[in-house]
Amino acid sequence: MRRVSKVAVIAVSGALALTATACGSKPKDDDKGSQPSAGSTATGGAGATNAANFKGCMVTDQGGVDDRSFNAAAWAGFNKANKELGMQIKKVDSKTENDYVPNIDSLVADKCDVIVSVGGLMAKATGEAAKKNPNQKFIIVDSSSVEPNIKGLEYNTAQAAFMGGYLAASQSKSGKVATFGGMKIPPVTIYMDGFVEGVNYYNKQKNKSVQVLGWDVAKQEGSIAGKFDSQADGQRIAKDFIAQGADVIHPVAGATGLGAAAEAKESGKAVIVWVDTDGYESAANYKEVMLSTVTKAMTESVFLSLKEASENKYTTKPYLGTLANDGVGLAPFHDFDSKVSAETKAELAKIKSDIVAGTIKVESAAAPKG
Repeated sequence: MRRVSKVAVIAVSGALALTATACGSKPKDDDKGSQPSAGSTATGGAGATNAANFKGCMVTDQGGVDDRSFNAAAWAGFNKANKELGMQIKKVDSKTENDYVPNIDSLVADKCDVIVSVGGLMAKATGEAAKKNPNQKFIIVDSSSVEPNIKGLEYNTAQAAFMGGYLAASQSKSGKVATFGGMKIPPVTIYMDGFVEGVNYYNKQKNKSVQVLGWDVAKQEGSIAGKFDSQADGQRIAKDFIAQGADVIHPVAGATGLGAAAEAKESGKAVIVWVDTDGYESAANYKEVMLSTVTKAMTESVFLSLKEASENKYTTKPYLGTLANDGVGLAPFHDFDSKVSAETKAELAKIKSDIVAGTIKVESAAAPKG
């Protein structure tokens, strides 16, 4: 979710083929990840000859790789590099913003060939490390490229969130939907902007008046949890939305958003439009309430950036994921497929093509400029 530029990404297919300071705590090393053994030295994969001696390292943002969202998606890209290329991989986890600097410094000291910072909140710490270590290659997710040694990966998720908002409005029976963010930062509010615009577009096209709780695009104010790692806060916010009548919720909050999914499941009164990676698969405990997901294919963009770096093709040329290049998209409806009408599916397909063609303009103050 977080930004503060750009790589080729894969859209989700299926029924809807629309497709920080050094006083922080001691870094927590995790060489194992979800795949490689201790030490992270891999031997398999067709590209092992080229990448086996290359070490890719990642610093998670708050929430860690169990957030079922952006940290998890980025780490999956590392595991793909390990499996397919034989790349050595390592990660360190950030519990708070105070962990960013020591975590990045620890990976520089560990002589990682490339360091990936996950999340725009790490832009300052990554930028400072890049200046101190001009020969170190960096990649940052949800932030812009900075010469000479930071490659940015960004995604215009407002485009896909527009489709998510339209979908939410079409499925709402109460006439109220809601969204909330983990923190008030561009990679979060861009989703919320697009979601609201999509609902507004539905209202205009259908002469309806579906209301969005939780975000005012004009004022750029709304419901913000203030953290990405508190399911309790997510559940509390969702409970309040449901009490107000919302029956579709779009949490843009990493692991905090899992609390909203839990509340939707427990109450039986709402469904979820998830973010980043298909929630039906990544948060399977809540799949029965996952209407769809506004996706950004971070796994593939991170993987391709690691591959380029291992092949001595690293550049700081930014990448912007869009609907046009399948860098963002809308996931399949899975168990809800039969509940989404053929008419709505056709309308979503047309919306996608119109956004790509520029016929529909999706505006967000947080949109990447690349």
